[in-house]
Amino acid sequence: MSPKAVFLILLALPWITSPAQTSPGSKDQIALHMQKAQDYLAQRRPDLAIPELQDVVALDPGNVDARGNLGVLLFFRGDYAGALPNLRAAVQMKPDIWKIQGLLGLDEAHLQDASASRSDLAAAFPHLTEPQFQLEVGQALIDNYTATEDLDRAAAIVSELLATRPTDVSLLYLSYRLYSDLAGRSMLTLALSAPNSAEMHQVMARELARHDDTAPAIANYREAIRLDPKLPGAHTELGDLLFHSPDPKLQAQAKAEFEAALAVNPEDERAQLFLGEIAEQNGDLKTALADDTRALQLDPNDTDACVEAGKVLVLMNQRDRAQSMFERAVQIDPSNYVAHYRLASIYRQEGRTDDVKEQINEYEKYKQMKDKLEQIFENMRVASGQHPASDDASRAP
Repeated sequence: MSPKAVFLILLALPWITSPAQTSPGSKDQIALHMQKAQDYLAQRRPDLAIPELQDVVALDPGNVDARGNLGVLLFFRGDYAGALPNLRAAVQMKPDIWKIQGLLGLDEAHLQDASASRSDLAAAFPHLTEPQFQLEVGQALIDNYTATEDLDRAAAIVSELLATRPTDVSLLYLSYRLYSDLAGRSMLTLALSAPNSAEMHQVMARELARHDDTAPAIANYREAIRLDPKLPGAHTELGDLLFHSPDPKLQAQAKAEFEAALAVNPEDERAQLFLGEIAEQNGDLKTALADDTRALQLDPNDTDACVEAGKVLVLMNQRDRAQSMFERAVQIDPSNYVAHYRLASIYRQEGRTDDVKEQINEYEKYKQMKDKLEQIFENMRVASGQHPASDDASRAP
């Protein structure tokens, strides 16, 4: 028997210690059978415990302990049909035994009762705390939702599992697959229902930009804005493309798009931050700092805004404030290699040799990770016949 099975069985034992109303003789027999069952389980002899629990159920069909444990043992023996009535009876008698309800859902999945399985798995999942069992129930629930094309609910379960397992590669892939499928389904539905809408052009522009087809992406953004000048996000997304274009004429058009974005939505933090970068490039440090500060007010946890504000403060010879900004950036996001690089520069000026070494090590570690990831994506694009990534994608620290 696996450790997981033993864990579940041992947890299933001590819910209710007294059987339903029976004769004194029956109570003695029930207590004897239950004690034997516990002894056999302690010896890891479920084959001997099962008959004892079956005798208890025969004497007292309402005994939750016996029903639950018998269902657990039969489930892990592979007798799903035999486990079902016992697990179901235990849950009906005591609805808050979440581990047993989760196991009931798994049992129903084995018996191809998708509807009942979905109901029991969904009821149990939020209450499960044992990591491995929570994962097993969650994956079964995801499979159930996926089979019925309920991708939104499946994605929500994956996100909840990732909250405690952020580096689980199987969950990360599943998350990628589900959200890709959701995006594809939404794009297809949009294309069928409103093929000439501003939103459809915005979707096309995003996809084209993602594949580095910049010129047609810009054209689709412009068409989307022509159709709906207040389309959420469109001005900022177009401005981003223009800002990073190698063409100076297109770069010069970015500022107007960010200003238009803020006119549509004064709380567009990305547009505000881009305006700060443009002001810094033009040497207007006062305006740049005001824009970066406003961006941080809109999103205090934006590490890019912290870094941009820090860079401006360095240029304004306000090193202490700049240092605080870079330190805040790495505190929020330790993988922000630009912030590590900038901190190393400040620490070097302060003669903090050990801190400089630490920051340079962090910079190199995360920079190498980013470069490796970009190389993987570039190789994928080349292999699929797409354009390689633009050099503009990576900025100098």
